[in-house]
Amino acid sequence: MSARKLKVVLTRRLPDAVETRMRELFDAELNLTDTPLSSDALVAAVQTADVLVPTITDRIDAALIGQAGDQLKMIANFGAGVDHIDINAAHARGIIVTNTPGVLTEDTADLAMSLILAVSRRIVEGANVLAAGEFTGWTPTWMMGRKVWGKRLGIVGMGRIGQALARRAKAFGMQVHYHNRKPVPEFVAEELGATYWEDLDAMLQRMDVISLNAPATAETRHLLSAERLARLSPQAILINTARGDLIDEAALAEAIDKNRLAGVGLDVFEHEPAVHPGLMNRPNVVLLPHLGSATIEARQDMGDKVIANIMTYQTGHRPKDRVLPGEA
Repeated sequence: MSARKLKVVLTRRLPDAVETRMRELFDAELNLTDTPLSSDALVAAVQTADVLVPTITDRIDAALIGQAGDQLKMIANFGAGVDHIDINAAHARGIIVTNTPGVLTEDTADLAMSLILAVSRRIVEGANVLAAGEFTGWTPTWMMGRKVWGKRLGIVGMGRIGQALARRAKAFGMQVHYHNRKPVPEFVAEELGATYWEDLDAMLQRMDVISLNAPATAETRHLLSAERLARLSPQAILINTARGDLIDEAALAEAIDKNRLAGVGLDVFEHEPAVHPGLMNRPNVVLLPHLGSATIEARQDMGDKVIANIMTYQTGHRPKDRVLPGEA
């Protein structure tokens, strides 16, 4: 008789190829409606699953983990960020938590660079004018944006994505600066021509563009507070493709309203999917619906990593992408 297949519960719809492979390997319970599971459904999932496969739309907190059955041994997150999972509570229960780092690095960096260009060159604003039938012809002083060549980019968080963005920015002729918990290795800094700032406040006030690429933690919540936003130059552009709660969104809306920033590009929001109304319908604000990893290749690779992590656990080995307390 063959060994019992692991009961794996997926909380959201994943790419077809990923779901099909999971059905082949495991006793996989799919969410074909692709709507977030209710609180009761999440409780039922952790009480029956050997492995839970959540996404950022699921809140896997200590209360939920406390209701898990003894059979739940793994939370294989579909995504790199794990701020929606209480890692400490899971660890205390002996539940392994994994994520999918690395596979969305280039795609998220592409999007961050796209937002820098879109805001600087007023691309979305211009496209909307054309779509509305309001384009009456070229004039020398109309719809003027700002070039990115020669501008100073301040990257907050110089991990995989921050470094990938730095490579793109360098190719566009930008001067790369960064703030991080510690400097990157010297050879990386030399490759990128990157200048390190230990003092975030000192860096912010000198940059033309600020890009947030830091993880969401208790320490980084409202990293850009009203006070810090006030330090930015009125000619600066702010980009966020990391996590929404890195910015005090109400303070950001006020800064835009009072013309304290030249432009903003956001792919994530503090109270996602809700967006602060003060950021809506602003010509110098480009808003995207969390598209950072939204490529066919990235989502497939994320699913492959989830499967690999589960298979590694199933064979009695330590999953490569295990997340421990203090590492999130």
